[in-house]
Amino acid sequence: MATKKNLLANRTSVGHKVRYAMTNPDRITPYLRRAARDGWLRLKHPDHVGYYRAVMASDTGRNPEAAVGSQTHDRWLALGKMQFDYLLEHGLTPRHRMLDIGCGNLRAGWRFIDHLDAGHYYGIDISPDILISAKETLTKQELQAKLPHLTITQNLTLDFLPDHHFDVVHAHSVFSHSPIGIIDECFAHVGRVLAPGGWFDFTFDRTEGTEHQVLREDFYYRTQTLVDLAAKHGLTARFMADWEKLGHGQSKIRVTVG
Repeated sequence: MATKKNLLANRTSVGHKVRYAMTNPDRITPYLRRAARDGWLRLKHPDHVGYYRAVMASDTGRNPEAAVGSQTHDRWLALGKMQFDYLLEHGLTPRHRMLDIGCGNLRAGWRFIDHLDAGHYYGIDISPDILISAKETLTKQELQAKLPHLTITQNLTLDFLPDHHFDVVHAHSVFSHSPIGIIDECFAHVGRVLAPGGWFDFTFDRTEGTEHQVLREDFYYRTQTLVDLAAKHGLTARFMADWEKLGHGQSKIRVTVG
């Protein structure tokens, strides 16, 4: 659950970095290595999608499960189940058609695929490397007969998808790695692909202090910023307080049309 201290922290400030280093000395060397790698990748890939695709290629090469934010296999299973159980409790049925933005290596996706009717799951990601791992997960779980769609994408215009098709759109740990322009792009187009009565759930790293980013990998936004941005595109956004009680570490907003 988010604490007041975490919600007000500015991770880019010198004071925060010094305090964090003093209390977590074992993380200094990994942070410096990550900073050096990310700096080099930003020079090679000035656009954010190209940069983050390179980050994912590097992370996936070492450990696909860690690349999607799970340091152990048990944690990978637990976080996927958390996402699945939450949507199940909030109305996900087998007949629903689902778009999973940033599907990764199907940490939660394989559970969605198993639950949904055949052909009703559509996963997209910017990383070809993680999608290869997703296919391996699909094979391991023996879900080939469910005929899921797994597609690489360059942006979030969703222009290759049909109008009013998806009952549920889901983006877990996507906006936490996205500059505001990419979120705006998604909001501008997601309403077109949502079916009547459908909803769009996304998680984000929440701050109620100064909005900031760390190494162009992790972005922290105020809730009201995202609510107002959604409203600009005719979307209604609702903060999902019950998600935070699960202890995931990120916050969740649900968006509907109108």
